Amino acid sequence: MNKAFLIGRLTRDPELRYSSSNAPIVNFTVAIDRQYTNNQGQRETDFINVVAFQKQAENIKKYVFKGSLVAVDGRIQTRNYDDKDGKRVYVTEVVADRVQFLDSKSSQNQVNTPTEDSVSPADFQNETAPKETNVSDDVFADFGSSIEISDDDIAF
Repeated sequence: MNKAFLIGRLTRDPELRYSSSNAPIVNFTVAIDRQYTNNQGQRETDFINVVAFQKQAENIKKYVFKGSLVAVDGRIQTRNYDDKDGKRVYVTEVVADRVQFLDSKSSQNQVNTPTEDSVSPADFQNETAPKETNVSDDVFADFGSSIEISDDDIAF
């Protein structure tokens, strides 16, 4: 199984281009803090390259920019090619099946994310932590008094 889920901020504006068959392709990089701190007590940041195609590529170029918070659902892909000097170049990237825009329109103008060259783990320490969910809460409380499931609905 090859599945990748990412949540992070764009390090620069998405780059939209078109293939020889005129299919839209967008490339962008997502900055994601690692969960644990290093020996100096700072979090390190990974920069993950992402590519998306077709209508989704055009929407990404239109609605997100440097600093936007996105969730990416996709797969990891590796490829290689020979550059202009004849040297073999290897690329690892996430091919996005789905990209969700997590910022509201009003917050998009206020976000400033550092680039790969100028990032400091301290830049990401002021982000708000997601709300925790109490697993003892009844997640079906709004669905009425009972939920009926027939044996035909169960896959096994």
